[in-house]
Amino acid sequence: MPFRKIAIILALLLTACDVSHLNNPYPEDQNEQAILYQSFDERPKHLDPAISYSENEYAFIAQIYEPPFQYHYLKRPYQLVPLTAKKMPDIQYVNRLGEKLSANANIKDIAFTDYVIDIKSNIRYQPHPALAKSDYGEYAFHHLSKNQIDALRTLSDFNATGSRELVAEDYVYQIKRLAHPKTQSPIAEMMKNYIVGFGEFSEKVKQLPKTAIRDLPMSGVTAISRYTYRIRITGKYPQFMYWLGMMFFAPMPWEADVFYDQPGLSDKNITLDWYPIGTGAYLLAENNPNRRMILEKNPNFHLETYPSEGAPEDQKKGLLNDAGKPLPFIDKVIFMLEKETIPYWTKFLQGYFDASGIASDNFDQAVQFTGSGGVRLTETMRQKGIQLQATVETSSFYMGFNMLDATVGGTTEQARKLRLAISIAVDYEELISIFMNERGLVAQGVLPPGIYGYEEGKAGINPYVYDWINGKPQRKDMSVARQLMKEADYDNGIDPKTNEALILYFDTTSTSVDDRPRMSWYRKQFEKLGIKLVIRATDYNRFQEKMRSGNAQIYVWGWNADYPDPENFFFLLYGGNSKVKFSGENAGNYQNPAFDRLFEEMRNMDNSPQRFQLIQQMQELVRHDAPWIFGLHPKKFSLFHSWYKNIKPHVMANNTLKYLRLDIVARTQQRQAWNHPIFWPFLLGGVLFVLILVYAVSAVRSRTRKTLQ
Repeated sequence: MPFRKIAIILALLLTACDVSHLNNPYPEDQNEQAILYQSFDERPKHLDPAISYSENEYAFIAQIYEPPFQYHYLKRPYQLVPLTAKKMPDIQYVNRLGEKLSANANIKDIAFTDYVIDIKSNIRYQPHPALAKSDYGEYAFHHLSKNQIDALRTLSDFNATGSRELVAEDYVYQIKRLAHPKTQSPIAEMMKNYIVGFGEFSEKVKQLPKTAIRDLPMSGVTAISRYTYRIRITGKYPQFMYWLGMMFFAPMPWEADVFYDQPGLSDKNITLDWYPIGTGAYLLAENNPNRRMILEKNPNFHLETYPSEGAPEDQKKGLLNDAGKPLPFIDKVIFMLEKETIPYWTKFLQGYFDASGIASDNFDQAVQFTGSGGVRLTETMRQKGIQLQATVETSSFYMGFNMLDATVGGTTEQARKLRLAISIAVDYEELISIFMNERGLVAQGVLPPGIYGYEEGKAGINPYVYDWINGKPQRKDMSVARQLMKEADYDNGIDPKTNEALILYFDTTSTSVDDRPRMSWYRKQFEKLGIKLVIRATDYNRFQEKMRSGNAQIYVWGWNADYPDPENFFFLLYGGNSKVKFSGENAGNYQNPAFDRLFEEMRNMDNSPQRFQLIQQMQELVRHDAPWIFGLHPKKFSLFHSWYKNIKPHVMANNTLKYLRLDIVARTQQRQAWNHPIFWPFLLGGVLFVLILVYAVSAVRSRTRKTLQ
């Protein structure tokens, strides 16, 4: 065949069909569907709202379960609003005689606070086998035989599902579940201090199966009517409202426990931890954590609309374009397991994932820093229309001192000045630059930005570690730290007891090879003062035991806000929460009577100028005493494609999927543009192959002719 004909045929084959989808990892019929593609890299361990307390778990359950209240998606500062509740709760104060008090009653007179919550009618649970009934009105799958259970593989093997209306008793039942010791809820011990009768109920049911709690009363939690329930707590605790916006207080139908408690189902992972049952915008349609997890729109989801008001700038940003429209906008969310960052990043750039974080390997490809310290997308990202959002998280990571330790702890001036010297020496600006690609904000105190009481500017710096120079904080010179060491009787880092370098111990769970550079960095920070830092790395359980027993000396700890209130951070330093004495969250066992008095006064107050002043006094005490080296607040960098709409960072809410929208037409067009295959190398290779083949055939024929001659 002549070469020209061969080339024409190859060209026709390559251009006769649409080949832009050749690298598409998804079925072609999904192109026109409102499907959000995301990834996960770790299997969620718990999907039971009474147990779950991890961010990767909330990514799923917050779309499925609905507590009575939620955070407004657009308003700042963060504000709770009704979700399944008709309105915000009626809050009633009661004295020890059971008499109602006024809203401005003296806190000393308040023995109890009642939260009376009215929920909406006609809210229904997602379709689920636990709620399926037979033609005779009996639950179809509450009494399964062994043969029936043996035949099952997944929840989808059940041939029928059912639903029913959400009632107030479901919220009461969930609180009872929190109290049952067999549930092992992480907030059970805390709730014993607040919900009336919680501890007594827990003690009463500890030997009973979880399915036996339905008809047993808890004195402080009562269903007043079909759609109204009351929670009574001890004293006044305004932050309890925030708990009512968390998944722990989402409703649970009693039928779920009866269904899942049947012997043999747990052996097949048919459990509440694997298959949730809620009233939220989505249901878990597939749970295959070794490959993918799929959320689908709940067909029974009640009417909820996109917010019609928000922050002043939201209108300009297009965040109110969908105001009043029914939620959710996305029909399905597919979470693909992606453990390796490079394939994940490649798929994001191809448009096959709708959003992405930024791994260290891809950081320079995605963003660059401006001369003023700001951050912006690279030209490549901007050409693709990718959006960047940088958010300071409501989290704090710090280096703590065990205040019970004989060297770094205690209230002596020697120990305090040693802690302050180390606070100056450990350069967190450098740590953020080297190990975090600048994704952090150096902490100046206990509170992160976004929490009431946080102060910006000169008034908000830690004056014991920083100076305010040219309009920004600047870490004090090392000469100040060395002078503090001298005043602490550790001149040049020499321990007068040994006449050798002072030895301090850093307890950590960082045992991998990847952690060695950071551990080396910590050593160098202490070496600036002449201190020898010994790294004591151990496994997590041993480390926790050291913390509980007070045998750790220096450690690194972190805390992520449960709710946007300063009490949720300052309680980490309250003496009554000492890790050693009371098994609390005060990991460093700090105790200052003045701080404790201020905390006890501040924690139950509503936000006000008086509360703000108390917070500043507490900040000053902690900065002065230096039980922590205030480390950093992480910054989260997120990337979104231009077709991903209604995106607004929200560090408190987890149920935000229902507000998001996709422009699937734009996504399809961009995918086609970005993934059009380049065939000329193959065409060139084909041509070369044909030429070589023609040459070889010609050579063989030539030799053959010569032989025949």
